[in-house]
Amino acid sequence: MSTRREAREWAVQMLFQLDLNPDAETPQEEVFREFWEGQLRLRDGAEPESAPPAPIRKFTEALVAGVLKNRKAIDAHISSCVKNWDIQRIGGIERNVLRMGIYELAFAEEKTPQAVVINESVDICKFFGTRESGRFVNGILDSIAKNLAREAAKPQEWSPGT
Repeated sequence: MSTRREAREWAVQMLFQLDLNPDAETPQEEVFREFWEGQLRLRDGAEPESAPPAPIRKFTEALVAGVLKNRKAIDAHISSCVKNWDIQRIGGIERNVLRMGIYELAFAEEKTPQAVVINESVDICKFFGTRESGRFVNGILDSIAKNLAREAAKPQEWSPGT
């Protein structure tokens, strides 16, 4: 499994956990520390060396921080694709896989090819959810990717001084 794939799986788990307690006011650094410590405890006396390597933790935390920072805009993207549905009715895994995928497609500074983001999101959704949830996520992310591509292809308006 690639380092980024593993980081994405950790990010979905962390986002899912944060989604269970959305009103918590815990500082982000503490959330990350508690998450990694909790994962070690779950591994039955695992040694600190068994924690994910620093590059995985760093990418995981960047994904989670990016989703949290852009959550309102990300959720607006989801809502635009699931008309007449409250976003909270979407399963927790699917909702957070979508959030992570949309963050990577629309907001992340480091651009990952759209096909990679969508494929990894679908695979992660199937791993933690069901085959049907993978199809659901694929449809929404594909729609958003196409919308983003259309927006990027539009000619930019010219104004004096630019």
